[in-house]
Amino acid sequence: MKISFKRCHFAYSKLKALGRVVSGLSLGINKTKVAEVLPKPIPQTKGEMQSFVGFSQYYRQHIKDFASIFKSLYKLGNKQTVYGITEERVKAYEELKNSLTNSPFLLMPDWKLSSKLYIDSCGEGLGAALH
Repeated sequence: MKISFKRCHFAYSKLKALGRVVSGLSLGINKTKVAEVLPKPIPQTKGEMQSFVGFSQYYRQHIKDFASIFKSLYKLGNKQTVYGITEERVKAYEELKNSLTNSPFLLMPDWKLSSKLYIDSCGEGLGAALH
């Protein structure tokens, strides 16, 4: 393996890489990547919707209640499902776009402090949070 020093970054407090912003102990979404998707209208084909869904899934850890929001769009991935825009899917699409723009930075936990893991599940999804 060869390393190109022209492409290396040293002593940066914040780095944009792979659609994310990495800084010290936090991880966030690169807003310029999200800004490219926001002006686009709701996808009109199954392929366009799958592209948006894939984009959204890449950032799922930043979106609160992602599985619940995503549920109606996930069904479009089935081969048997006929593509159709419903009010529920439009709402989910808009909510995902809004969540992508208002997503929080994720912080690394301080392992010296005590923490609790909260887990919740139901017939439609599973979630966990570290406090």
